[in-house]
This record gives sequence, C-alpha cells and structure tokens, in this order.
Amino acid sequence: MNARPRPASPFDSPDHTAKLVAFMALLEISELLKSFRAPDGTVHEVVRIPRFELEANTQLALAGPSGTGKTTFLHLIAGILAPDAGRITLAGHELTALGESARDRLRATALGYIFQTFNLLQGYTALENVLLGMSFGPGADRARAEALLRRVGLGDRLDHHPRQLSTGQQQRVAVARALANQPKLVLADEPTGNLDSANAAEVLRLIRETCAENGAALLLVSHDRDVLARFERQASLADLNRAAQPKGGLT
Repeated sequence: MNARPRPASPFDSPDHTAKLVAFMALLEISELLKSFRAPDGTVHEVVRIPRFELEANTQLALAGPSGTGKTTFLHLIAGILAPDAGRITLAGHELTALGESARDRLRATALGYIFQTFNLLQGYTALENVLLGMSFGPGADRARAEALLRRVGLGDRLDHHPRQLSTGQQQRVAVARALANQPKLVLADEPTGNLDSANAAEVLRLIRETCAENGAALLLVSHDRDVLARFERQASLADLNRAAQPKGGLT
C-alpha cells in the first residue's frame, strides 16, 4: 500500500533557512565576561553581561555613564578586545571563536565604528581617510567614498586634512568612513562628546539617517541625556552589565 502523501509544510520551502536567518538577531551576546589586572595584581571585572541582542536595522541608544564599561563593551563587540568568557555572534559569525586575523576581516566588512575622538589620520585628506578604511574591506571605491562625503556635507572638503577641518567636520568624515564598507552594524562611542550642542545635534542626525539609508543597525552609547532622548529605543548599560552593579567598572 502506498503511503499517503503528507501535507505540505513550510519547512519544505527551499528558502526556509533564509527565512529563519531573517528572524535571527544581528548581534547576539551571551555570558560575556571581561576583566583587567591592575598593576598591583588585583583583578577588576569590567564587563559581565548575561544576555544582549540587537536586531538588524535597529537603532538603540545605551545610557552609559562613566564606570559602566561602555568602551570595553563596544571593543568586545568589535573584536578589538577578546573576552575572558562568553559568546558574541555577529551576522551569523561567532566572533569569539575566530582568531585575530579572522576577527579583523569580519570587523572590516561587517562593522563600522565611530569614535568620540574621530581617530582620523592627520597626514591623509578626508577622502584618503575614507578610502583607507575601505582598503581593509572589499577595496577602495573612490566614487562611493566621494558620495558618502558629499552626503555628510563635505563635498567641498574632499582634499582637506583633518587639521583644516572643524571638530564637527572631522566627525562627519568619521561617519562617512564608518559606513564606507556597507557594514551591517555601526558602533558609536560617545560620538558627539567633543562637539558643541549645535554640531552634536547635526552629527547625530547624520549618523542616524545615513545608517538607515545604508541598511546598518546602530548601537550608540552616550551619557548625554539630550542624545539619548532622540532615540525611540533606549536601555541602560548599567542595568545590562552586572559588573557595574554596584561598584562599577572601567570605561
């Protein structure tokens, strides 16, 4: 006797795996731990985060005052630091299982980083800074670099060196560089901390708009209430990070 055909199932769909991936978090963190040893030999726990997730195309602001481990946390996500324990998965890649060179490659293609201090190379022009960032990823694309700089209002400053730019303009270059390789996630560590209120509001607007336009999720950490208030989604890093409860940690 022939078996009756079973009813069609959504699991039969050839794109079922793709659909599952679409519902997975872009960034998944579990049992993350990082400590540092002081010169006197004592060990200070800086990050202890049991669970954290961020969906694709999401913009989240973390309130991160001094002592909550904000910079350490972002450096762990970026693969700049290796954790003592725990798992970080970014875009389906387990970052914590990769060697240093593999982490570098993943960071170059999947992550953009906006620093408070800009981190621009002083001997390079605005355009060259963006092109250099591209060289660590898929490769330099002059047309895209120029388009990004025009998008952040620096179309007439392509050949200017950082010392010839205002602090607000330097941060705009940093925004363009962070998006140069079309990352899936942009990390921003106090990106408006060195700017006056007018420039801070404009740079923050550009960060949010350009991330949305480029399909990048944004995870921003700040202690500034005005910055945090502009985000629909907010969370407290002090609440997430058990190492900051109650003694706190290092930034």
